[in-house]
Amino acid sequence: MRVNSAHFSILTDGGDKKGRELSLRLEQMRDIFAQLFLKTRLQLSEPLDVIALRSEEEYIRVAPVRQGQPISAPGFFLPGEDRNYIVLDLSAEDSWRAIAHDFARMLLHFNYPPTQEWFDEGFAQYFSSLHLEDNQASMGGDPTQNVPWDRALPGQSPAASEPARSFVERLNRPWLPMAELFAMRPGSAGYPPMFYAQSWMVMHYLLKQNRLSEAGTYFGLVEIKNVAVEPAIEQAFGMSGVQFEQAVKDYFHSLPRWSQPPEPTHPQTAASSGRDAHQFPAPLGAGDVGNSIQDVPDAQARALLAEMSLRLQVHRAPAEKDLKSIVGDSTTDNAIAHRALAWASMERKEFEPAGQELARAAELDPRDFWARYYLALLKFRFAESSKQPFEGVSNMIQDLLSVLDWNPEFAEARNLLALARLQGGGIRSAKESIQAAIQLSPRNQQYLLNLAQIELAGKRWEEARLLFDRLKSSPDPQIAQAARQGLEDLPILKKYGVLPQSSGAPGAGSSAHPTGHGPGPEAQNDASSDPGETGPVEPALDRRKVQFLRGRLIQVDCSQDPVAIVTIRTSSGTVKLRTSNYKSLLTVGAEEFSCQWANRPVVVNYKAGGKADGDLVSVELQ
Repeated sequence: MRVNSAHFSILTDGGDKKGRELSLRLEQMRDIFAQLFLKTRLQLSEPLDVIALRSEEEYIRVAPVRQGQPISAPGFFLPGEDRNYIVLDLSAEDSWRAIAHDFARMLLHFNYPPTQEWFDEGFAQYFSSLHLEDNQASMGGDPTQNVPWDRALPGQSPAASEPARSFVERLNRPWLPMAELFAMRPGSAGYPPMFYAQSWMVMHYLLKQNRLSEAGTYFGLVEIKNVAVEPAIEQAFGMSGVQFEQAVKDYFHSLPRWSQPPEPTHPQTAASSGRDAHQFPAPLGAGDVGNSIQDVPDAQARALLAEMSLRLQVHRAPAEKDLKSIVGDSTTDNAIAHRALAWASMERKEFEPAGQELARAAELDPRDFWARYYLALLKFRFAESSKQPFEGVSNMIQDLLSVLDWNPEFAEARNLLALARLQGGGIRSAKESIQAAIQLSPRNQQYLLNLAQIELAGKRWEEARLLFDRLKSSPDPQIAQAARQGLEDLPILKKYGVLPQSSGAPGAGSSAHPTGHGPGPEAQNDASSDPGETGPVEPALDRRKVQFLRGRLIQVDCSQDPVAIVTIRTSSGTVKLRTSNYKSLLTVGAEEFSCQWANRPVVVNYKAGGKADGDLVSVELQ
């Protein structure tokens, strides 16, 4: 069945009682997040599917594998390019706590501006200490304590030689300098153990001392204005990094029974004192969350579970086998199974079978919006692979508009719509679409890179330069490389009006991990070997030499609007030159390009294709 609440839809075989209880917990978590950040409205810019299985046996069959064994945690968060998944074992008590950390990071990604890692990780650790009951909640205790399943502490591998220590124990040791903590990036072994404990306590301090607004000022300085960490701390918090560190230390030592590590004979002292310190009434009770219940046919439920399992490499082969058995039986055949098989084919770049599966999905259920989204994604993936323009761009745009009618907050659909509109010559509408995607997913730097390409198409050179300059120091090496290349190419593009994608290939990529932190710790082992997990696509640059040609323009063929083919006669013969979008072609001697031109002397700049054809760069009427 599906248990639906205002913000979540849960697929479960555990019965409506457990489904309603899980629905309440998810709504409570969402509401607590909103209260902590004083948000009246939260957005979920990538669809979230929740699957809750009634037994441990069922759960183990789909759980990620670590060191050859299913993970011990009773739940996992699985990020993806098109959607995120939460999968839980309902037979375990409070299994939702296993995904609280990733749940917090997901909401931060879509509802808070770009930050540094200490902020996100510190808040996620703070949030993961959450305990919920129907009418009572508590939060703020040491998140490494009272975990009802085995796990390595953050920054501590199971085989590490150092004994596992609670956050409270670590914080009674020497701290990292605050400026060093704020500027820290992971090394080959990740972050040091103190990073997690200290980040947690800094967020504890900011939240309890009502200083989140000052943290926002700090991030505006370091992320937007590129101010160094130390002066940014002083400007935002009104104290030096050393003073800020001491303020957080003083706060830590002021908390009840946290100034000393727990006695060895009482390992739960810190956890219990932390849990008791911040109790509050639950923001929502069972009577505040309405639910609707929908029965789901068995074959569709199997297909939905297999569709999730495809995203874990270790489970992909059996999931495909199950899907093929579903579509191979006329009594169980359904659109969900076909669209899932199409997704798997696209991951292998098998575009023709993917198209066939999607055609069948659309035939079985014309209202399946995921199938329509994948039809658009298929066009993007094929163009990306073949370095050719999108095929059927009008249908692609129509499919994406239908998807957005279904889910207006789907940022990746708006991103693809922007790229499709750009190819169709609608620079203004493309910019509107990508700006909406950025607003929905403010940390997605691929969207900013796509906006820079759209600014280039509109010949807004300074706007593009500012975006490239901002992205050149991105922590994502592919984004940074593309931005630096954009800055290098900008003078040439400005002079000749040629876009990097003028050879016909789509000029921008789709995001790989919109949540910004990749697979969760439990899923990392599987996702890291998944060939489908690819990074953002760097814009292709046309490096052909620009050549000069003088002759007479005989005719213009605009029958494939906005593509135009210009025939030019010279003393040595006839040349046919193509522009993928005559509306943005640089013209001299006329206000705009005209499809009616004929028998006109011209001078053109172009890039040669063969001996008698090529791509137009500019046209000057004589």
